[in-house]
Amino acid sequence: MWKTVLDFVSGIFKPATELIDELHTSEEEKLQLRNSLVKLQNEVTLNQLNLEGQLVDARSKVAVVELTGASWLQRNWRPITMLIFVGLIVLDTLNWLPGPNKLSPQFMSLVKIGLGGYVIGRSFEKAGPAIARSLKDSG
Repeated sequence: MWKTVLDFVSGIFKPATELIDELHTSEEEKLQLRNSLVKLQNEVTLNQLNLEGQLVDARSKVAVVELTGASWLQRNWRPITMLIFVGLIVLDTLNWLPGPNKLSPQFMSLVKIGLGGYVIGRSFEKAGPAIARSLKDSG
């Protein structure tokens, strides 16, 4: 994830860096421009990484709230949703769904995204409390 952020920010600044190399000016001015550009790129990268960190923190807080929620439905909505999806896929495979249409490709894409999110979410549920304690202790 972090590599993607860094590649994205570098890609934004690459055309400007190439433009500086093409300028017909002194090497000293080119160096000053490059230094200013690198400083700006570092600031943007740091801001982007901070935002990504806040996003991870927010997701972990949501997971903790779901795990510690008082409502049975709040704690179990994801497994219920995935069981319904699997049931629909089985019914579709056996041609037991009413109507002539099969499940749409969009539905199958939704299931793939949901299953990926469910697996990652369940993994995070197991590791989330330890990560939250670690972040709390270090902060």
